[in-house]
Amino acid sequence: MTKTTETAGTTRRKVLKLAAASAALPLVHIRSGRAAGKVSIAFWDHWVPAGNDVMKKQVEAWGAKNQVEVQADFVTSIGNKNLLTIAAEAQAKTGHDVMAFPTWEVLNNAENLEALDDVMKTLTGQYGPVNGVCNYLAKVKGSWRAVPTSSGTQYKGPCGRISLLKQHAGLDIQAMYPAKPEHTKASDDWTWDAHLKAAEDLKKAGFPFAIGLGTTSDSVDTAGTLFAAFGAELVDKDGTITVKSDKVRQVLEFGQKLVKALPDDAVSFDDASNNRALIAGKSALIWNPPSAWAVAKRDAPQIAEDCWSFPAPKGPAGRFEPYLPFFWGVWSFAKNKSAGKELIIALMQRDQVQQRCDAVVGYDVPPFDSMLDFKVWQEAGPPVGTVYNYPLRPFHQTKAHIAALPAPPDIAVQIYNRGTMPTMLAKLKSGQSIDQVIAWANDELEGFTR
Repeated sequence: MTKTTETAGTTRRKVLKLAAASAALPLVHIRSGRAAGKVSIAFWDHWVPAGNDVMKKQVEAWGAKNQVEVQADFVTSIGNKNLLTIAAEAQAKTGHDVMAFPTWEVLNNAENLEALDDVMKTLTGQYGPVNGVCNYLAKVKGSWRAVPTSSGTQYKGPCGRISLLKQHAGLDIQAMYPAKPEHTKASDDWTWDAHLKAAEDLKKAGFPFAIGLGTTSDSVDTAGTLFAAFGAELVDKDGTITVKSDKVRQVLEFGQKLVKALPDDAVSFDDASNNRALIAGKSALIWNPPSAWAVAKRDAPQIAEDCWSFPAPKGPAGRFEPYLPFFWGVWSFAKNKSAGKELIIALMQRDQVQQRCDAVVGYDVPPFDSMLDFKVWQEAGPPVGTVYNYPLRPFHQTKAHIAALPAPPDIAVQIYNRGTMPTMLAKLKSGQSIDQVIAWANDELEGFTR
């Protein structure tokens, strides 16, 4: 169950409906006796309620200290309400001062966002650079249009059942990726070929890898990582369609084998399907942040105790992990831009980020590598260390990736939202030939690049 939801478009009716209802959003008002101005911010409504609770306390403390009245909303991504709120405010040119933006939404709204190069200079001066995906998604024409945040930011690598993978595939995932900063020889052997062999073994055993071939983000992210591992680009960085390449053909040849090992209903998967399969004890492996494990702790503790998160397998072009960052941006029409910027800087201080990360049991991943030493990932359980390898670390030798990169973002967002890559794999599963799949994809891409 992915914690961000993308949509290819928003109807005018939905925008108007949301705009009319926006006054009913849940608010948290923080005032001081000598309020020096007012600032409003819309956060993503965290799937782990404790994340909202800590955020409220942090905002309240900042408002009191700086004598600023803060209006804070927590807007859910259920039903795309966060995306509809963004669209409504962009259209009306009024709303919050600061807004939380998932993945592609910074690019989609760049013309209405204030440049935040000064904020990023401050934060990178304190904590070092952020990864390339953040640059790709939030730096427009050389200028930062939003700040990568930890709240909601996630990796989506494999989460496997320890006992099932060991019993039926001979994979000791705890030995491959122990809960300590150590590169192992066993991790070098974790390749897409090994992933395929394990998927085949576990399907025979009745516990298929719950990997979807639908068009929602979990399916898109996993397929995008597979294509990247084979160096298979649909569109290159210059906007040239490259789907008729040897590398694309190579990944599709591999895909013909992989799709046979996936669940029979993989094509109809949504972002909750993999979570349900794991929690119900029907799958040995999913690609997901630790949300399924967290729910299993409550609903199926014997499953949770048998889960271990670890990085993606390696392909001919390297090892890539799905990464979906969230951002905080300041609208160009905001009424209090300076307070908005100051609030972002305050909330991205290490101690603030760590408090929120602890509260959500390591679900949120800071954009700065210098913050990946929080103890929550080492101590969370059961089993203790189960999410240690969830955030990427240098010894993992794995790159953060978002599907459709390195295509120009205005093209990549269409490839992502249309689910082009998982659809190619779904067509293979339905029996279409590689030539047929490539021809279909080429027609799709020509529509995106016109």
